Amino acid sequence: MALFKRLAETERQALTFTLDGQPARGLRGDTLLTAVLTCAEHLRGSDFSAERRAGFCLMGACQDCWVRLEDGRRVRACSTLLEEGQAIRRDPGREA
Repeated sequence: MALFKRLAETERQALTFTLDGQPARGLRGDTLLTAVLTCAEHLRGSDFSAERRAGFCLMGACQDCWVRLEDGRRVRACSTLLEEGQAIRRDPGREA
C-alpha cells in the first residue's frame, strides 16, 4: 500500500526504477521521496530502531530521508530527482 496518492500531474512521462530490488514506477520530475512513497508505505527505517520513517521536513534540511543508490552513494530522497533505471535501497533501520 502506498503512503502517497498522486492526484495531479499524472500525464508526466513514466520512469521505471527498482526499490530494494523490486520493479517500481515514478514520473519524470519526481523526487526519490515522491517516487518511493507513491509505491510504498515507508521511505526507510529509523537510525535508532526498526520504526518506519517517511521523511520529516521534505525540503533537505533534516537527516530523515537518506537512501542509497546502486553505486553506494547516500542521497537525500527529498531533494534528489528520480532518473530512469535508478536502483534505490532503503535502510531497514536498527533493531532496538
